[in-house]
Amino acid sequence: MCWGQAVQAAPFVPVPNINVGVEAASSPKDVALSLQVLFTLTVLALAPSILIMMTSFTRIIVVLSFLRSAMGTQQMPPNQILVGLALFITFFTMSPYFEQVNTNALQPFLAGSLSQEAAMTEGLKPMREFMFKQTRENDLALFVNLSDGPRPEVQEDVPTTVLIPAFIISELKTAFQFGFLLYIPFIVIDMVIASTLMAMGMMMVPPVMISLPFKLLLFVLVDGWHLVIRSVVTSFH
Repeated sequence: MCWGQAVQAAPFVPVPNINVGVEAASSPKDVALSLQVLFTLTVLALAPSILIMMTSFTRIIVVLSFLRSAMGTQQMPPNQILVGLALFITFFTMSPYFEQVNTNALQPFLAGSLSQEAAMTEGLKPMREFMFKQTRENDLALFVNLSDGPRPEVQEDVPTTVLIPAFIISELKTAFQFGFLLYIPFIVIDMVIASTLMAMGMMMVPPVMISLPFKLLLFVLVDGWHLVIRSVVTSFH
């Protein structure tokens, strides 16, 4: 009976009801606010792609993936480690450009001294400067010719939609050049180990199992992570 009275005396907690509705805009101000919200959500959805395609992330992650494949360590380091390392190196290499975007575009826009269109224009200038430095002329000329637009006279005339794909294929070419150089010492070790095993008649022993410790030993002795990261970071200067 005491338990029943305690239960009956407990306060009633209502379950909240959440409604999401779409109503017609009653003024131009409501329309502008709705468009701003949609634009903000679109930018947030595309932020990972923007980070990957317009920064140094592409080159870094491809080089690190080639390094792992050349060493033959399967999933070590894990994908999460490689992506995290590539992101932090990207923030490091892109920090001067991000600072310019924050100083010239984001802060004036938040202070109300720049409109949204002007802020986007100012924010793109440092990113375009970075991409122009890393883009090869023949890659840029390829997309300029494919676009069937007027031939640009100066860099400011090159549309961003033309610059971004040219920058991406230039980054991929540079990353594959890094990958070729990374594979050479490890291929030499594989060939030496395979030849040694064949000469000893150990045909059933997998060469990869024997060569992997020597690859790791070589990589540690030459301080491989230091050399690879230094080479990748300095390649952007």
